[in-house]
Amino acid sequence: MTDTERTALKEWAVLVDAMERGDIIAMVRKGGIRERRAGFDVRHDRFLLYPTFFHEKLAELAERFRPSLERAHEARPPEGSLRLRLVARVAAVWRVTELERLRGIAHEHGLTWGAVESRFRYRDDPVVHVVAVRVARLPEALTLPEIRRYAGCVSWVKLDDDVLVHSAEPVLGDDVFSARLAALASVLGEPG
Repeated sequence: MTDTERTALKEWAVLVDAMERGDIIAMVRKGGIRERRAGFDVRHDRFLLYPTFFHEKLAELAERFRPSLERAHEARPPEGSLRLRLVARVAAVWRVTELERLRGIAHEHGLTWGAVESRFRYRDDPVVHVVAVRVARLPEALTLPEIRRYAGCVSWVKLDDDVLVHSAEPVLGDDVFSARLAALASVLGEPG
């Protein structure tokens, strides 16, 4: 594995903050508009977390994270730039086709039940991906130009610049992360 990364996955800034604090370890994903009918797919084992404010909706954010939303906006980088501070390794992926299973994992993602249900039913395709990630903090946050190609409703972005990730430190210890991952598996079954 190389010491640099260029692949980034967009996620709401407030949820990236929650991952950095170790409050959540999972994302419920369906796919961006530009991904069309193919929808979301986990294409990479490791990626940078790209905090975005695009499509962020207070009404879809779990109540416990709503107080953090304003702080996330206050820390927003200047217009035309993006700030990267986390790298994530995929620990497990579940393709969930039974909506009710998702009730049991609300503590590990940052969405309301209504948002989860909406994503699940989007495009009349009853499925979502639950992606569990082991997040590590880069030694220093990196600010890069946010070029036009990165913009819009798309999940994956290939950055123009390499980002050094070899010194990133996990935000959760091995035992804590393993226990939380096992709890997800106890609800969702074996990852696929």
